[in-house]
Amino acid sequence: MLETATVALTTLFAVIGPLDVCAMFAGLTSNYSPTRRRQIAVRGVLVAGSILLTFALVGEYLLAGLGISLAALRTAGGILLLLIGIDMVFVRPSGGTSTTDEEEQEALAKRDISIFPLATPLIAGPGAMGAIILLMANADDDIALQLTVLGCLLGMLLLMLIMLLLSSQIQRLIGVTAKHVVSRVMGVLLSALAVQFVFDGIAQSGLLTAS
Repeated sequence: MLETATVALTTLFAVIGPLDVCAMFAGLTSNYSPTRRRQIAVRGVLVAGSILLTFALVGEYLLAGLGISLAALRTAGGILLLLIGIDMVFVRPSGGTSTTDEEEQEALAKRDISIFPLATPLIAGPGAMGAIILLMANADDDIALQLTVLGCLLGMLLLMLIMLLLSSQIQRLIGVTAKHVVSRVMGVLLSALAVQFVFDGIAQSGLLTAS
């Protein structure tokens, strides 16, 4: 259970990227009142949480209905997370965890950014959605392990909310260099986990033992 919690927290922290989300949130809401910033932060986290919880609970069944095996999910999910991890190591923007230039320009013109781009794709982006499905699938129908993953997700969302509410202070405190150091470290860990997911998927597929 401890191993499951460690993997879940590491993966979710890496794919959601709270420090990057905080930096963008602080920039997009710099002209908003403190009350308005709090409202946007709370609403964004609630919507993102609803999206990720939905994917956590029904994502695997949806994929099964499409004929996608658990082995394929592990392999594809591992590849996706590996690409995100590589981008984090080299401190490059990733479409799986951030907005595109066009999306950022659209966000600057919006008064309410709680749904877009805060809830999705910044918090509940493609990387986070794929990761939570993969983490739940790896629990192997063990209720205790699945509850552990869900608990880690809720804990990460709570951390995300706290960091959003303190985004301006956090940005001033850590600076760009420290943020990049954290990104690189988490990128290395995520890449290692991603490769392990790929190995597990290939092993489960039976391709290496097929005659």
